[in-house]
Amino acid sequence: MKIAITGCSGSVGKRVVSFALKLGHTVLGIDRELPGHTDERAGVVYVKLDLTDYNAALEILKGCEAVVHLAAFRNPGDYGATTHNNNVVLSWNVLRAAAELDITRVAQASSVNVITMVYSQSPHFQYFPIDEDHPCLPDEPYGLSKVICELQADTLVRRYPSMRIASLRLHWSLPSKLTARSLEASKASKDLWGYVQEDSAAEAFLLAVAKENTAWTGHERFFIVAPETAHDEESSKLAREYWPEVPQRHPLIGRESFFDCGKAERLLGWVHKD
Repeated sequence: MKIAITGCSGSVGKRVVSFALKLGHTVLGIDRELPGHTDERAGVVYVKLDLTDYNAALEILKGCEAVVHLAAFRNPGDYGATTHNNNVVLSWNVLRAAAELDITRVAQASSVNVITMVYSQSPHFQYFPIDEDHPCLPDEPYGLSKVICELQADTLVRRYPSMRIASLRLHWSLPSKLTARSLEASKASKDLWGYVQEDSAAEAFLLAVAKENTAWTGHERFFIVAPETAHDEESSKLAREYWPEVPQRHPLIGRESFFDCGKAERLLGWVHKD
């Protein structure tokens, strides 16, 4: 399968490229700035391109059979317009071009920040562990951009019902949990002490677009988070100390994650690996 991977220079993008090649796929890597060291293995071509130009996106995706869309700003920046406008336009251009070209397998990077978390003025959680039914009420431009990207996917699958789009809500993507463990519990509380190992995150994208799967259709959202927190303290103790007002749908056991990724396991077959 020929897979276009936008944002191929990013930390997750590089891993998705490598994982796709390992599985025998052909890769078209697209980014505004290409990595200093590119993968020279056969089967990958890199293109420097600004995907905010819709016609350029439409042209470059011709001949692809799947798209993994990762190109985006990763934080709110100055909390002004740049992050929001860039992320929303990139997502629309890539997804809309895929629809026009009858590319039916698409996965885009969303974020746990669709809910109010570390970038928000005051995080608000309605229950633990959080699943895809939790309300998305961001108060900052990055989280808002990701909510809109998901809504754009909803819109496109209504008009193009043959499309299958996965919005993968990634947590902090890291080479290992050691970096996340270096943060004090209080500083990590607004992130709910979570992370995702970057190779495991990359696998989720490939499962969404390359695996034959009849378990789901249309557009689905998936939390992609490690099943355990990055801190040594038990989750129930952290919850009592930092979020005592938040009800638990079931008691958090050991270092259980504050996110429920059961949907990703059921529909994608994704299981986190460190």
